[in-house]
Amino acid sequence: MKKILLYILLSLSVFSYAQEKKFKVVLDAGHGGKDPGASKNGCIEKHIALDVVLKIGKILETYPEFDIKYTRTTDVFIPLQDRAKIANEFEADLFVSVHCNSSVSPKPYGAMTLVMGLSRSGMNFEIAKTENAVISLEENYKEKYEGFDPNNPNTQIGLKIIQEETLMQSIDFASTVQNYFKNTLQRKDLGMHQQPLWVLDATVMPGVLIELGFLSNLQESKYMKTEEGKSNYSQIIARSIIDYKNNLRGTNTVPNVLDIKEPVIIEPEIVVVTSDSTTVSNTTTVEAVAAGSGYKVQISFSTKKLELIPENFNGLSNITMTEANGGYKYFYGNGSMETCKKLLTEAKLKGYKSAFIVESK
Repeated sequence: MKKILLYILLSLSVFSYAQEKKFKVVLDAGHGGKDPGASKNGCIEKHIALDVVLKIGKILETYPEFDIKYTRTTDVFIPLQDRAKIANEFEADLFVSVHCNSSVSPKPYGAMTLVMGLSRSGMNFEIAKTENAVISLEENYKEKYEGFDPNNPNTQIGLKIIQEETLMQSIDFASTVQNYFKNTLQRKDLGMHQQPLWVLDATVMPGVLIELGFLSNLQESKYMKTEEGKSNYSQIIARSIIDYKNNLRGTNTVPNVLDIKEPVIIEPEIVVVTSDSTTVSNTTTVEAVAAGSGYKVQISFSTKKLELIPENFNGLSNITMTEANGGYKYFYGNGSMETCKKLLTEAKLKGYKSAFIVESK
């Protein structure tokens, strides 16, 4: 009986210690210094990743239950080997690496999360090669990484499979992040994928690489570089980390209050006037642009040219259109900023969740 009581007391003390022990998180801003990452549409991946990571850390540092470590807090180059070393020596409970995606095509958009694995399918394998390719920028990389070649599929296959429990925890966290991206931020959900990423393979704790969105997509790049967009991402990721910790340890840390704000993206409209100065972007007239000067609400972009009738736009009328980037931009209404804020609310209520205000010139 005494042995049973002693066992129960020891079990309770171990459980209590696990609850009281600070939850250690390593926040890794992808790329940096001589490695800019993706550079598209006036955005540079290393800067956006760092901004988001610092905002995540600022939120989590307000909680005494968390102990936060950064792989970088400035624009410096940190080898992948050192990023993994920082996480392992810190004995982190979770490794979170933040990146931005890119594609040769401007069409893909959406957020995805990556965990360690041996998948070699299609576009995702190309992402894995891109994220691993930074290795070749390091001195003596062949010796450091024992012949790891980021461009050789056979090398990727040789990566060891991480422990099943760690992988499952990584998948749990990645799924939480994706759910928030989809249901709270209304971003396109590209799902969770397993990929052969060296920085995840070299860390011994659960880890996830988050691709916020595609810098190669014009609209998504505009969202990512706004302060509102970066704040939205950081709030969601911080909330996901808190949820993950609570589920893993059975704790009741109160999640951060979300203050999601839709970015107001002010962009000058690209106007193309023909030699007779009568048409704009081959679809509207100069007189029409002048009449709509000020602001308007962009509700969508499509490669399909639609008839400008309410039936095609969820009942919205006063729709205009311009041709740009191989497709068509559709706008709702026009007027002052205050007027367009009201129109923006109407558009969102009609289902255009990603609508935003643009400046007409």
